[in-house]
Amino acid sequence: MPDPTVRTRFAPSPTGFLHIGGARTALFAWAFARHHGGTFILRIEDTDVERSTPEAVQAILDGMAWLGLAHDEGPFYQMQRMDRYREVIGQMLEAGTAYHCWSTPAELDAMREAQRARGDKPRYDGRWRPENRARLGLVPPADAKPVVRFRNPDDGDVAWDDLVKGPISIGNAELDDFVIARSDGTPTYNFCVCVDDWDMRITHVIRGDDHVNNTPRQINVLRALGAVLPRYGHVPMIHGADGQKLSKRHGAVSVMQYDTDGYLPEAVINYLARLGWSHGNEEVFGREQLVSWFDGTHLSHSPSQFDVDKLKWLNAHYLKALPDAVLAEGTAARLRGRGVATDAPGAPDLAAACALFKDRAATLEELADLAEMLWIDPAHSNPALAEELAAQTKPEAVPAIAGLADRLASCEWSKAGIAAAIKDTLGAHGVKMPQLAVPVRLKVFGRAQTPSVDAMLALMPRETVLARLRA
Repeated sequence: MPDPTVRTRFAPSPTGFLHIGGARTALFAWAFARHHGGTFILRIEDTDVERSTPEAVQAILDGMAWLGLAHDEGPFYQMQRMDRYREVIGQMLEAGTAYHCWSTPAELDAMREAQRARGDKPRYDGRWRPENRARLGLVPPADAKPVVRFRNPDDGDVAWDDLVKGPISIGNAELDDFVIARSDGTPTYNFCVCVDDWDMRITHVIRGDDHVNNTPRQINVLRALGAVLPRYGHVPMIHGADGQKLSKRHGAVSVMQYDTDGYLPEAVINYLARLGWSHGNEEVFGREQLVSWFDGTHLSHSPSQFDVDKLKWLNAHYLKALPDAVLAEGTAARLRGRGVATDAPGAPDLAAACALFKDRAATLEELADLAEMLWIDPAHSNPALAEELAAQTKPEAVPAIAGLADRLASCEWSKAGIAAAIKDTLGAHGVKMPQLAVPVRLKVFGRAQTPSVDAMLALMPRETVLARLRA
């Protein structure tokens, strides 16, 4: 049922490109909001000043735009919300849900070392809580600035019903009073996220399961603020085909690299949706179908495996379904990037070329590789052409090639007319099709293997074909 109160968010850190894992998180949050008629928010968590860059922010925005994951609100930047974070910290200090701590790094190390020696879990012992500070007679050093710690509940459990993993419960005794503001006043991640989700009225948080350990801390902070808790859903991570954590060698590159490599955004969206979610046995579906089905159920409990071959297969399906004119537009842009003028007078019909080549290509880049042979003179682009021609041309084929050129000079310039000229040449010279077709392909296109030679020649200007055959 539609629920316009649903509000989801995608909150990447701009410390690198938008990769496949982040894109899947964004897709799931976007699809869930769209399914319910809710709101999808983009938030840039840029508090890591040393690692965050404008280039990384732009890479995130470009990747989202290419995938077509439009946000309804934002982008919001955490660095522009510092006054709000300080305001909330002040309120928490006043309410007693946070306090100042002057423990030095050396003291914290010694504390944890002693706990390990006793067989206890290393954790901050709360010595600067107001009641402990008074009991221990601790006096703040005059020359040091304190951090601010959240006062975590001592007893009970933090429990939530995860959209993916089901009921999860963690005892508060396992948690400590974590830092929510550093000594320089900069708020920390786990605190900023809570204030943002509270202010932005986030109802559902869908993210990777590497955030499960952050969730109980964030829930406790939100409860201390009197906020309504969002529903959490932690999706298992994506692995490579070998079962290992996804890395660059598996395909964990920038989303925009897939654009560069000739993948279609529709195929990438379809593929990402199937990494950790399913709708029956459906493998191929568009984004409208995804939105209609994605209600937050059927999310996988197990890590999914990224398979480049499967993505390429899916991309080939979408590529073949595109109109030839659309394929020609995308292919022309790639050829222009290689310095090929596809719109020169007398140039081959690129749409017709795409119609001929698309069954042999899985990506736009592969389609451009095939189409490029129609514009490149093999005598200039293939330094081994003469040697290959000599090896592939039988003596009896030499007069047949000349005879074919004569027939092509006057035949109807169409696939059917060229096919008839080839048939006549084979009969007149007593050679078989491979004996003639292979050297013809090499002389005209620089390749021994192409689609049917009559269809290929029909794409080319007659004068160009004759010049190359007679060269």
